[in-house]
Amino acid sequence: MPDLMSLWTAKKWPGVPREVDVPDESLLEALERAATQWPDRAAVDFMAQSTTYRELWEAVARGAGVLGGYGIRKGDRVAISLPNCTSHMVAFYAVLRLGAIVVEVNPTLSAPEIEFEMEDSGAVLLLAWEHVLERLGPSPEARPFVSIAVDLSADLPRIKQLALRLPIAKARHTRAQLCSDAVPGVPRWHRLVGAAGPIDPSHPRPGSDDVALLQYTGGTTGTPKAAVLTHRNVLSNALMGEVWTGAKPATEVVYGVLPFFHAFGMMLCLVYSVRIGATLVAFPKFSASEVLAAQKRRPGTFIPAVPPMLDKIADAAEAAGVDMSSFTVSLSGAMALPPETASRWEALTGGMVVEGYGMTESSPVAVGNPLSSARRPGTLGIPFPSTEVRIVDPEDPSRDVRREESGELLIRGPQVFSGYWKRPDETASQLLPGGWLRTGDIVQVEPAGHIVLVDRIKEIIITGGFNVYPSQVEDRLREMPGVRDVAVVGLPGGRLGEDVVAAIVVEEGHALPDLAAVREWCSARLAKYALPGRIVILPDLPRSQIGKVLRRVVRAGLLEAPHA
Repeated sequence: MPDLMSLWTAKKWPGVPREVDVPDESLLEALERAATQWPDRAAVDFMAQSTTYRELWEAVARGAGVLGGYGIRKGDRVAISLPNCTSHMVAFYAVLRLGAIVVEVNPTLSAPEIEFEMEDSGAVLLLAWEHVLERLGPSPEARPFVSIAVDLSADLPRIKQLALRLPIAKARHTRAQLCSDAVPGVPRWHRLVGAAGPIDPSHPRPGSDDVALLQYTGGTTGTPKAAVLTHRNVLSNALMGEVWTGAKPATEVVYGVLPFFHAFGMMLCLVYSVRIGATLVAFPKFSASEVLAAQKRRPGTFIPAVPPMLDKIADAAEAAGVDMSSFTVSLSGAMALPPETASRWEALTGGMVVEGYGMTESSPVAVGNPLSSARRPGTLGIPFPSTEVRIVDPEDPSRDVRREESGELLIRGPQVFSGYWKRPDETASQLLPGGWLRTGDIVQVEPAGHIVLVDRIKEIIITGGFNVYPSQVEDRLREMPGVRDVAVVGLPGGRLGEDVVAAIVVEEGHALPDLAAVREWCSARLAKYALPGRIVILPDLPRSQIGKVLRRVVRAGLLEAPHA
């Protein structure tokens, strides 16, 4: 096996240990410690409504009392389908306090998708935004699970709640976005928690090896499946992030622009922020203008985001002249961090932005760039503390490739999941002997020692017997004048196997490119077999909830289109 452990030591990452000691505790202990050590520090700021750590812990105890009254016991699955808000954090820890299992459900899913995850997980209770329950339709009594409604406006400051009742169009519009009056007969979370007593302090707590979360993944590639994450999995990843960022306890302000229901947002906003006693500024949906308003009110120090978010915030801050210099650390994930985005953000803030890499099955972060001069934008970085990596032949994962070769990235560490819920066959194909997690990503190690993402195995295009990596074609096309965005996919192509097809979004004011111009532009950097054989002009590209371009959705749309 090539000596990939040297990727860590060669970088001389000052102050960051190679290993972390994971305590034998659940995720709850960090919140209880924060409530004891910093009771009056703001734990959550939601649209200027502050909740202290003492208030949060007390609300969690009452929330656990409510759920216990509905018969929730250790091991039961409880689904949470909420935007980012204070109630989301209360519900998350209230479920865990009972030893039950959180099932995070994307609140933007369709009714059939939500019903699938409820049935697949066996969740017995759904704690959901009113709009989600409205989408599920009437007759909650006919559902095979209990429903509790959350009015998002109830988390707002009292003066804003009153303003929503004003008989003016803007107030009515804002109220309609936050809540719904179309779910009669469903108990309301805030009323229940307000009237409840706290759970008995002696009530048993979960252990470190108990399951904490079922986190659904894979919805864009087939039937969603739930990654089973224990308290130890998630706690270990939070500890890695703590030493990686060098966060100072009870001083940080974390901006929660990532959705909490996603593994990336769950870890850094709901768990990491509590471990370091940070104030979490929660945004119900991403809005650059709302970020700037919060920045004036409660300046942030750390923001986990995706590159398009950083670009939009930078655009808005530069246009409005808002000082962003309070941000010392920013973490970009889910997609490649363009060097130009990194340099622009660092010039704007004076802090550092680095890329992190992982997947839901690794809780989620496994590799990251050092917060030092050794960082290299555009690369994944080096293994996290207590994390090992291998690069193997994807056709024979028992064989390690030479260090200079491309291969599939394997990960091993305490953050790696224990398998998929009720899917032993898929678990066996994803988790190899020895605890190695197959990522499905093809990577290389560059000469300087950083891991570089080449592409997803499932999205590699095979044409004429050659492998074409879509991201390499996309990187070249994004440099072409007039190209605002692009997704490269493979479509059935007769004797060649697949055609390389570029779906292009044209910059406003530029002429539409033709195929000859695209091929000529690409030919300077790419092999002839990798040149697009066809281009399609689209007004925009479909993206995931956190902004990642969904190549498979692009491909499906092109297959369904006439003359595809």
